[in-house]
Amino acid sequence: MKPKLILIEGLPGSGKTTTAGLIHELLKEMNLSAQLFLEGNADHPADYEGVACFTAAELAEFWNTHAKYKELVSERLITQGDRHFLEYRKIRQELGTDFPDELLAAVSSHDIYELPLEHNRILITERWRRFAADAQHSPDTYIFDCCFIQNPVTVGMIKYGAAKEAVISYVAELAAIAKPLKPLLIYVEQNDLDRSFRKAVHERPKEWSEGFIDYYTNQGYGAQQGYHGLEGTLQVLKARKELEAEIFNSLPIAKHRVDNSALDIDGYKQVLAQILADHFSSV
Repeated sequence: MKPKLILIEGLPGSGKTTTAGLIHELLKEMNLSAQLFLEGNADHPADYEGVACFTAAELAEFWNTHAKYKELVSERLITQGDRHFLEYRKIRQELGTDFPDELLAAVSSHDIYELPLEHNRILITERWRRFAADAQHSPDTYIFDCCFIQNPVTVGMIKYGAAKEAVISYVAELAAIAKPLKPLLIYVEQNDLDRSFRKAVHERPKEWSEGFIDYYTNQGYGAQQGYHGLEGTLQVLKARKELEAEIFNSLPIAKHRVDNSALDIDGYKQVLAQILADHFSSV
């Protein structure tokens, strides 16, 4: 069976998004039907982006404090069992200023990636199970950009400073769920983490780098270590790199490390083409 799921991972600035795009191009050149889901896609089939989750008690409390928004919110809630989901980012994009900042702040505090780690893991693994069940009946190959290793590491290590065993276990559970899809993991590397991240900081908007540094140093692992600023963020990234290497080595799935340091797009595409040929040759 050919891989039905290709997972692109790597540190910020390594070229994950470029790699995911090239993989998508190559699959189309091979006349294979594929769907690409980049980081931040609000329609991601196995992840949540800009989605809040309320228990019945939390929703009742929310109505008590934000009664004036009940009509606006209640008709857009998605109820699954005893949980209520609100795709607030998509709704904000749809409604603009009719979805006020006050409401955005209130619902985003219930974002699935703001929940305690154990609750986040329950919701994410449930989402992956539904995706895996559906994807087995689809003719498509799915390409996921950085939601397999990066998200558990980010919420576990970076946000909460969780023990590495908890993070490794989280990713291992996702791998077990995805096993029927014969996942292929491609981990993108740069030989100089310092240079590649500084390059990303230079090229991306200031708001991105400021938010990234704040996230990495003012909570979880970074705060535990007393790290600050850009230099502190680089120290956290080095620790993240070590953890992700341990995760990569432990995963019992098809996997490849690819070096994107040369930034030679044609040569890099050839490397990726060979990997795909090796795994799709029987198709």
